[in-house]
Amino acid sequence: MDPGEEVEMDTEEEAHSPTAAAVHFQLQLDKPIPSQIRIAEWNPEKDLLAMVTEDSKIFLHRFNWQRLWTVSPGKCITSLCWRPDGKMIAVGLEDGSIALHDVENGKLLRSIKSHDAAVVCLNWEEDAQPIGREESNVSPYEDRTPRFFPPAPRIPQMPGLSSGDAGLNDDLEDTFGELSYNSHKRFNILCSGDNDGDICFSIFGIFSIGKINICKVAICTPSMNEIFTCQLMNASLHKLSLSRNLCQLTVLAFGGLSEDENGGSVLQKKDHAELKDKYLHLKDSHVGLHCLRLDTSIFRSRRNELYQVALQASSIEDLIEVIRASLSVMYKQWSDAMSTFYEKCDSLASLIIDHGLDSSPEEEFLSLLLGARSSPPLHQFLVNSLGEVGLKRVIKAVDGAGKELNLIIREHLQPAAEIIGFRIGELRGLSRWRSRYHSVGLDEKLIDNATERAGILLVQVERFLRVLAIVIHELQNFFSWLMRCIKLLMSESATPVSLPNIELIITFLKFHYNCDPVKQLLEGSEVLHDIEVDVDTMRRIEELRAFGGFLDTGYLRRTLTKEFGELENSLKEAFSMPFSTISRRICCEDFLPLYPISSPYAVTSLNPPASVSYVKDETVDTSICYTSGGRQVDYICFKIPDDSMDMINSIGIIKRFSSQSGTTEEGVSSLQAIVIRVPSDYECIDLSPYKDGQIVLLLNETVATSETPGNSCMMMFRTENLPFVSISRSIREDLWKLHELKAFAVDLDLESGKLRCISHSLSAPLAVSASRGVACVFASRKRALVYILDEDEDEDEAFDAE
Repeated sequence: MDPGEEVEMDTEEEAHSPTAAAVHFQLQLDKPIPSQIRIAEWNPEKDLLAMVTEDSKIFLHRFNWQRLWTVSPGKCITSLCWRPDGKMIAVGLEDGSIALHDVENGKLLRSIKSHDAAVVCLNWEEDAQPIGREESNVSPYEDRTPRFFPPAPRIPQMPGLSSGDAGLNDDLEDTFGELSYNSHKRFNILCSGDNDGDICFSIFGIFSIGKINICKVAICTPSMNEIFTCQLMNASLHKLSLSRNLCQLTVLAFGGLSEDENGGSVLQKKDHAELKDKYLHLKDSHVGLHCLRLDTSIFRSRRNELYQVALQASSIEDLIEVIRASLSVMYKQWSDAMSTFYEKCDSLASLIIDHGLDSSPEEEFLSLLLGARSSPPLHQFLVNSLGEVGLKRVIKAVDGAGKELNLIIREHLQPAAEIIGFRIGELRGLSRWRSRYHSVGLDEKLIDNATERAGILLVQVERFLRVLAIVIHELQNFFSWLMRCIKLLMSESATPVSLPNIELIITFLKFHYNCDPVKQLLEGSEVLHDIEVDVDTMRRIEELRAFGGFLDTGYLRRTLTKEFGELENSLKEAFSMPFSTISRRICCEDFLPLYPISSPYAVTSLNPPASVSYVKDETVDTSICYTSGGRQVDYICFKIPDDSMDMINSIGIIKRFSSQSGTTEEGVSSLQAIVIRVPSDYECIDLSPYKDGQIVLLLNETVATSETPGNSCMMMFRTENLPFVSISRSIREDLWKLHELKAFAVDLDLESGKLRCISHSLSAPLAVSASRGVACVFASRKRALVYILDEDEDEDEAFDAE
C-alpha cells in the first residue's frame, strides 16, 4: 500500500488459513502517521485519540482522523492518561513531572513535580457518586467563596514599563474550576508511579494527598499457618489501577522479594529457624513481576472531608502563585524605574568629585533648596547631564511604575490575599470538627497559625500601599522642584526656587534619597532586612495582643516579601499533615508474585504487555469490589515472557485478586487464574481489556521476515466461560503460583472468538475504547488502522450464543 494513500472504508485482507473468512471487525480508517507511536489512549467520553510519537510529541485526533492539536513538551514522555470526564489529559515525563493539558487546545494548565524519577504509569479514577449524597446527616458541601468574592485573580504578566500595559494576561482563563472539577462535585484521584517505586496520589490531579514507596511497604505473605513480612527491593512500577470505589489500588511492579529490612520474619511461628531457612532459600529467586493490592479505603471513607480540604487547599495554592508572581513583577518594575533615576543621579556624584568638592548630591540639592546659589557641578548636572528631557523620562518611568504597582496590588495581590484569608478561615472551622477532620490530618493549631499569617499579610499589604503612596508623592514633589530649577537655570536666572511643601522635599533628601523603602519591602525573603519601628508603635501592638490581636507582634519589622514567605511556610506545614496522615493510612493488603525474570532491567525496557481492569459482574458475592454501578471484578492480564517458567508464548489472566475475603460462599478460593497458550504461528505483542470481561489481543505472525512482513490479526474473546483454576495464596510450596497452572493451560482457538486478519505487521500499543467500541492498531510501516469492535446486534447475539 502506498504510504500516502488514505483508506476510509473496509478493504479485503489477505486470506490465509485457518482464518480466511474472519473479518468480524469493520475497518473504519487506514491513515499514514508521521512517526511511530509509543503510547495511545482513547478519550473516555469523546471520539478523541491521544498519541505519543517516538520523538515525544502528542497528537490529538478525532475519530475521523482530523488533527486538533499537537504539543511538544520538550521532554521525553513516559506515560499518559485521561481524566474520567475526558476534559483533561495527564502526561508523565521522564524528569518526574506530570503535565496537565486542556483537551480543547492542548494548553498546559499545570505542571506538577511529584516524582524524582520517570513517571511510567498513570491512572485517573473518579467516584461516580456526588459529594455528600450518601450520608443523610451531612449536607452536600458548597464552596461559599463565590458568594463573597469576585472570580479569583490571575497571575500578572511582566509588561514594558513605558508601554502603559496594565500587566494583565488577557489570554489566561480561570483554570482552577476546571482543574478542581468543582462544577460537577466529583471526587477524583490521579495515581502516578515511577521507576523508583514511588506512588503519588493527587486529588483533582493537582493537590498532593499521599505518597508511598512500594520498596518500603511491609508485605505480609501467608504461608500455611504463618505470615512472613517481606519487602520488594529495587522495584519499578509497571501498571497501576485504582478501583472504581477508590478503596483499593492494584499495582504491577518488577523487583526482587527480600526479607524486611526492619527484621520482619515469621509472626506466628512454630519452629522459627526451620521456617526462616526455607524462606531465605525461596527469596534467592524472587526477582520478577509482582502484583500488590494496596488499601486506599481512606479515599472512600473520608472522601467528603478530603474533597473539602483539597478544594480549599488547591485554591490557596493557586492564589499563592498569584501573590508570588505579583511580588516578582512589582519588584522588577519598581527596580527598573528607580534604576533609571539613580543612573541619572550617579553622574552628579561624579561631577562633584571631578570638581574637587567635599560634598554629596543630597547636600548640593539641600543647598540649592535652602537659598544658596547652585554649585558648578550641580549646575552642569541639571542643565547638561539631566536636562528637561532626561527628567521627563525619569518622571514617566517612576509614575508608570507607581501606577502599575497600584494596579497589581488592587487587582491581583490584595484580592488573592483576601481570598486566602477567607479559605483558611473555612479550613479553620473544619479543623475544629475533630471527629471528622482529625482523621485526615487537618491540624487545628497549624491552621490557626496559617490563619494569623494570612491576616498579617493583609496588614502588610495595607502598609505597603501607604508606603508606596508616600514615596510616590515625595518623588513627584522632588521632580516638580527639579523641573522648575532646570527651567530657571536655562533662563539664566540666579533666583532660587522654593516649593510650598519644602519640608517634604527635605524629608525625601534626608531619609529616602539613598534609601528606597518600596524596594526594601519587595526584596526577596532571603535578604535580611529589619524594618525600624518606634517604641510607641511596638507598645501599642503589644497592648492589642491582650485584646485578641496577633500573637506574633514583630510583624512590622518584616518586609512584605518576608511576610509572604512566613505565610507560605505555615501553609506548607499545615498541608503536609493531611499528606503524611493519608500516606500512613495506605498499606499493602495482599501480594501475589506473577512470574520470575532473569533481569528486571531487560524486561522493563521492553514494556511487556499487561493491564489491570475492573469489570461489572452481578454474579459475584458482595465481598468483591462494589460501586454505585454494581459489583466489580478485577482482571489482571499479562504476557508471560518466553524464558519464564518454561511457558512459551503464553498469556496469564487472574481475576478476583481484589476480593476482600479469601474464599467465596462456596468455600472456593476467590483468586482464580488461567494460562492461555497462543498458537505457535503467532506472537502476542499487546493486549487490552474491553468490556464485560472481554480481552482484545494483537497477534503478529512469527514467520514474518524483513522481505515478507507477514500478516497479523486482532482477536477478541470472552473470559467468563474459560476454565479458570482456583489458586492458593500460600508461598510455602511455590512462590510463583502460575507454575501450578502449567498443567491446566488451554490453547487459544482463533476461531472461538471474533477475529480480524490484518495485512500488516503490527506494533504496540493497542488502543481500545470500551465506551466507543473502537480499537486503533499501528502498523510497523507507520500507519494507523481504526476498527469498529461493536457490530450489529444480530452478530453480537450469535457471538453470545457460542
